[in-house]
Amino acid sequence: MAESDDVPILLLDVDGVLNAARVDLPQGWKRGTFNGFVLSWDPTVTARLRELHESGRVEIQWLSTWAGDADRLLAEPMGLPRGLKVHAREEAAPTGFLGVFGGQAGWRKLDLARAVAEAEPDRRIVWIDDDLAMQAADTGGWLAAHPHVLVVAPDLFVGLTHEQLDEIEAWL
Repeated sequence: MAESDDVPILLLDVDGVLNAARVDLPQGWKRGTFNGFVLSWDPTVTARLRELHESGRVEIQWLSTWAGDADRLLAEPMGLPRGLKVHAREEAAPTGFLGVFGGQAGWRKLDLARAVAEAEPDRRIVWIDDDLAMQAADTGGWLAAHPHVLVVAPDLFVGLTHEQLDEIEAWL
């Protein structure tokens, strides 16, 4: 999919969004080990994300502590396209849950999301990250001033759901 100024950007996190913290997998889910971390995902959810991207309804971009490893290690096994833009700081946390639980991931991600919105002021943005619920006090003011940004905060133990994808599609 080519970049376009009118295609909304979908900022996509990995842990808690694609990778749900589950012990027992629902039927049809997949599990794999990447960089020493065990990830569990619903391939029907990643297929819908891929379709949204490939149809030109959104441009998926990575905004995750996995940084470039999301594209390099996770995209193909999870059924997502390779070569997506990655937003990360040079001092990004280690990949996986340890990076998220390091306490600063929400702050870094908010700074990066702000930078995307400033660089692309005419594009709508969908930001999917489980940390958004915990970071509501920090992100609330910025989000209120940017109604062109839709936030979706999946439950860490459930991950992104088809119902949330339905809400995203309706907003698009």
